[in-house]
Amino acid sequence: MPRSYRFDLEQLDQAYRALQHDIHPDRHATENEAQRRLAQQSSARVNEAYRALKDPVARAQYLLSLHGLDPLAESNTALPTAFLEHELERRESVAEAQDRRDSARLDELLREVRAHAAALESRLADHLARESWNEAHDAVRELKFLSKVGDDIEAALSEVES
Repeated sequence: MPRSYRFDLEQLDQAYRALQHDIHPDRHATENEAQRRLAQQSSARVNEAYRALKDPVARAQYLLSLHGLDPLAESNTALPTAFLEHELERRESVAEAQDRRDSARLDELLREVRAHAAALESRLADHLARESWNEAHDAVRELKFLSKVGDDIEAALSEVES
């Protein structure tokens, strides 16, 4: 796969299936213990890489790590004030909708978060392509935050619909 944020997801799936076909532990069941262990380790690494490349946050984090940056380091928790204020308002809206058991409003909020995340992913890809590491670093932090907000909305929606 190219060392790029943007790539063809179908190409990733094909590369993953081809690698797993070659290294899957079942294909090495008759080999000696060392070869079987190597096949298991290789298969686990391919699975780990595949999951990282499929996840926009993990993919960006990996690309930034190649340049010595860790946007999700515990020592770096800063996010822009305007972003945090907007997300606080959104979380309040989620709590109100959840209290009212308003699944339509929760759906709407989830769509908003997903649209915001998609736009942010596009900006992140542009930052990475231009090697604007600081901007990409900040965008990853925001994208991670939005991912968590989306997960929380999905959980609230599940609770309301059950």
